Amino acid sequence: MKVSLQTKILILVLSLVLFVIIVLTASYSYSEAKEIEEERGQTALKISRTISLMPQLTDMFQTNDPAQVIQPAMERIREQIDAEFIVVGDQEGIRYSHTNPEQIGEEMVGGDNDRALVEGESYISRADGSLGPSLRGKSPIFNQDGEIIGIVSVGFLVEDIQERILNDVIDVTYRSLIVFVIAIIGSVLLARNIRRDTMGLEPYQIAKLYTERDAILESVREGILSYDRTGGITMMNHTARKLLNVQGSFQNSKIEDVLPGSSHYELFKTGKPQMDQELSLEDKTLIVNQTPIFHKDEVKEVVASFRDKTEFEQMLNTISEVQSYSEDLRAQTHEFTNKLYVLSSLLQLGEYEEAVRMIQSETTELQIKNRILFNQLEDTKIQAVILGKMGKASEQKINFDIDSNSSLHTLPNHIKLTHLIVIIGNLLDNAFEAVSLNHEHSYVTFFATDLGNDIIFEVHDNGTGISEKNKALLFNRDFTQKKSHDPRGYGLANVHETVSQLGGLVEVQSEVGEGSVFTVYLPKELKWKGEQ
Repeated sequence: MKVSLQTKILILVLSLVLFVIIVLTASYSYSEAKEIEEERGQTALKISRTISLMPQLTDMFQTNDPAQVIQPAMERIREQIDAEFIVVGDQEGIRYSHTNPEQIGEEMVGGDNDRALVEGESYISRADGSLGPSLRGKSPIFNQDGEIIGIVSVGFLVEDIQERILNDVIDVTYRSLIVFVIAIIGSVLLARNIRRDTMGLEPYQIAKLYTERDAILESVREGILSYDRTGGITMMNHTARKLLNVQGSFQNSKIEDVLPGSSHYELFKTGKPQMDQELSLEDKTLIVNQTPIFHKDEVKEVVASFRDKTEFEQMLNTISEVQSYSEDLRAQTHEFTNKLYVLSSLLQLGEYEEAVRMIQSETTELQIKNRILFNQLEDTKIQAVILGKMGKASEQKINFDIDSNSSLHTLPNHIKLTHLIVIIGNLLDNAFEAVSLNHEHSYVTFFATDLGNDIIFEVHDNGTGISEKNKALLFNRDFTQKKSHDPRGYGLANVHETVSQLGGLVEVQSEVGEGSVFTVYLPKELKWKGEQ
């Protein structure tokens, strides 16, 4: 059974307050009892001294019946000072006065008179008398010659002293109870306030949410961070650190230092999310979404999520290349269908010899290409890509040949079909476009080999060629030599990125008006096992 946070706070606070109250009450009661007893003792002692020094009392001792005059005088004094008793005795300890007149003439009890009658001292004693346990102040009575002629004993009953102490303790206890009630009310209010601040969640629930939050933040591929009104970063996941190149602690970092921009603080004023904003950094472009976090209708923090735009572009480009591959296959089908229609027409017209020549021509050309394609290029992925491009070249009336010296076994597993579509597909498409407007004797040649440690693909065309100036920009995004309203300049950039991912390189040999040769080198084994 789990105890709630509110109950824990109540138990802890009330236990501490109760402990402090008990300790303070006990300490106060003890010191108060000592103080009252000391005060009563000193009062009794001072009164006894005062009475013993009264000249009238000495004169009363010289009368024939001292008790007759001493008793009423002492009673008047006792009533005024509120003492329990004032006893005056002679040097033998025989009473001359007492609260109870019947005790007059009797010997004083308690056994504590010697210090006064023998040694002449004034002192405080505690003893059991005729009225019960009492606290007494005793002083000797001297005559004019300095001789001890009697004793004065002023006392307060211990029972009365204890009653006064008890009354004080009860008063302190009442005050302590009031403090304890206030502590109960304060503890309840504190517990409710803490529960409201924690949104009604218990500590174990908060810990669970915190653990789940960390797991979620570290599992997503998007960079996520949050910052407060001062711009201080309060949270950042691993992906965000990687994308923003943040090393070490981010506790003292500002949002503008890691995520440049002027719109961060506007969210605290407007409270409106900012979605799909592009932010250019030194080496990448990020797509940033920023969402404000409200607390009591006020923006307290902002959560920013972002992802490298390059990933989206790579995904879109891959889809585009697959679509292009599909179009190539469609073109091949379309071209083959057209030839079937022509052949059908020749047969219907009775032009059998022409039909045979057409079949023989197509068969001879296909046999040469297919022999190289299927016998020398053994990888089915390469065969699929080249077949599609052969159909596209045929439809565009481009002379597309496979070098007879080509030789290729099955490709390693880390080279996927999508890689080949991007690399070979883009290089052949560029070659087709380069020769399409050149002249009638345009041609494109494809060569592949896996001799040695690398897999080599080479595409040669006799198109317009590339200038030295453009060679330096050839693999940059958005760079193109083609005039078009459609977005261009991604094909060779994608080729370069894909080849780099596979640990290879691309070489370009070209002269203006002399055509171009693109050569791709892909290692058979990746140097980085993580990438493999």
